[in-house]
This record gives sequence, C-alpha cells and structure tokens, in this order.
Amino acid sequence: MPAAKTPSRTATAGKANTINDIARLAGVSKKTVSRVINRSPLVRQDTREKVEALMRDLGYVPDPIARGLAFRRSFLIGMVYDNPTAQFIVNMQYGALDSLRDSGFELVVHPCDSRSPGYIDGVRRFVQQQKLHGVMLVPRVSEDQALADMLDEIGCRYVRIAAVALDAPERMVVTHDHDGAAEVADYLLSLGHRDIAVLTGPAHYRSAIERTRGFMGVLERRGIALPAGRVVEAGYTFESGVAAAEKLLAATPRPTAIFCENDEMAAGVYRVALRSGIQIPQQLSVVGYDDSPLASRLWPPLTSVRRDTRDTGRVAAAMLLQPEDAPRAMASVRPHLVTRDSCQPPP
Repeated sequence: MPAAKTPSRTATAGKANTINDIARLAGVSKKTVSRVINRSPLVRQDTREKVEALMRDLGYVPDPIARGLAFRRSFLIGMVYDNPTAQFIVNMQYGALDSLRDSGFELVVHPCDSRSPGYIDGVRRFVQQQKLHGVMLVPRVSEDQALADMLDEIGCRYVRIAAVALDAPERMVVTHDHDGAAEVADYLLSLGHRDIAVLTGPAHYRSAIERTRGFMGVLERRGIALPAGRVVEAGYTFESGVAAAEKLLAATPRPTAIFCENDEMAAGVYRVALRSGIQIPQQLSVVGYDDSPLASRLWPPLTSVRRDTRDTGRVAAAMLLQPEDAPRAMASVRPHLVTRDSCQPPP
C-alpha cells in the first residue's frame, strides 16, 4: 500500500502559495494577513509573528493585489451623532482625538437627524464613501438598533455609547446614567427636600429613561411619590429648560428643588429664577447632569453629575483601534455627583 500522505504546508504541489493559503495555515482571516504585510498596528504581536514566520518558511512574496487589500479601508474613524448639546459633542471629539493622536488615524464627524426617515441611508453613504475603519455611535443614534444592524450588515466596526448595555460587550461603552441620577436623589433627600421637581430629557432617549428611572426609584423606596405636575419632559436644551421652569416656578407652592437631567436645562432654570426674583440656593436648590464647563461658570456654581464625556470618547475610539482578534470586554464610565453651591436645605 502507498504510504499515507503527510499534510503539506503548500496549497498545491508545483504552485506558489497565495494569501489565502497563508491565512488558512495561520488560522486567521485574509484581512489579517494583509495587515501584517502592510505593517498595520491593528494586529496582535503573537499573530504578527506567526504569520511572518509562515511567510518566511514558505517563501511567500506578496503580490500587489495582496498589498492593496489592507487599504480598502481608510485610516479614518467616524463619529455619528444627533445630540443638541454642543459642548457634549465637542468634549466627545476631544476624547476621541486623544486616543487617535500618533496612531495614524484621523477623526471625521457626521451630524445627522435621527428623526429623518432617510438618516440611516445617509450614514451608510458616509461610511462607504469614506471607507471608514470604524464608527463611534454617540447618544442618541447609539440607541438605534436599526443603525447598528446596518453597520453590521456592511461589515463596519462600531462602538455604541449608551446609558445601558445594548449590544455585545466588545461594542459597548456604558455610562450608567441610572446610578448617577440615583445619587442626586439621595443627596437632595439628605438635605431634607421632599417637594422636588424633575426636568427630564426627551422620553424616547435612553439616557432620559435611565436618569428618570434612577431618580424616581430612590424616591419610591423612601415612600415619596411626585405629583405628575412635578415631572416635566423637556428637550435637553437651554430653551426647553426655560419653558419648563416657567411652568414649575409659577406653581403654588413651587418646588424647593429641581433636578435637571442635563446642565443646559439647569441653566434655563437659573434664567427663570433670576427673572422671577427666586434666590438659588436660598429659595430653590438646583442640580444638573453632565458636569459640563457650564456648571462651574454659572453663579452660584451648579451641583451636577459628572460623567467624563472626554474620557468616554477616548475609550470608545481606543476600542476601535484594538486588533480584531484581541480579547475585548465592555467598557464602563462611571458617573459621580460633584457638589457645589446650588443646593442647601429647604427654607
């Protein structure tokens, strides 16, 4: 009987090895081999050494087509957002740029209107025209499963920033908004406030849902039920904060404290209080959320929940730079309350 054949490290006798052969023998994708060939930083060191050793052993010489594979995507990271708070977006960009510095990658941004019926098609065109390496999805678009599904369908890496986990762990940066708002409730109750109002963000925003749930959950556990008129939906903007505060502060009795689910709306409350002759914090305590630069510039300085937006952007961008075969886990950015001079016990 003929001797059994031993496995060959070549694809076919008499034929030169191809990039597909190298990928198969190394147990990696063709894209990973092309990245090794082009010295991309997005490959783990042990994978790189294994692929390079195979190419040396087999005498594999990359052809121009193989060398071009790695450049079918650009060295661009996209940031897609639909968020009315300018400072939030600026801080997110700064954080992403911190991660991309000296990496060879650049940041491109794509503002959109998630209420527009064609916005997902617009994001698809943006990704494909720019040949993006990956995309950061910022709230509120990060909460849209249809958008995430589209990116998955076209093979574009993405990271979602959201109040709760909405996707596979390696695709998430979770900001735990529920916990930040719960800390506000504990703080106001510790000061003695019981007649508290809440300015929420838009009802369909996951961040607003989680902040309201976290705040109200603490009150309910303490046996405190807020009347419906004390919970007002607003739009995460200064103007919506003004409109909501005009209703709340014209009421009799008026609340002794207001929790605003972002700092822009808190600034709107300050405007109405000043115009109405209501002193903060002597007659009204105010708490914001985000701890944006605005919080420390208001007078008196605003107590606010700090969620480090710049750090969030840095973490999200760094996740997109990791090699595809690297073990990855869900990232978290934890909020905490920063107390300043906008709160005191009720009069």
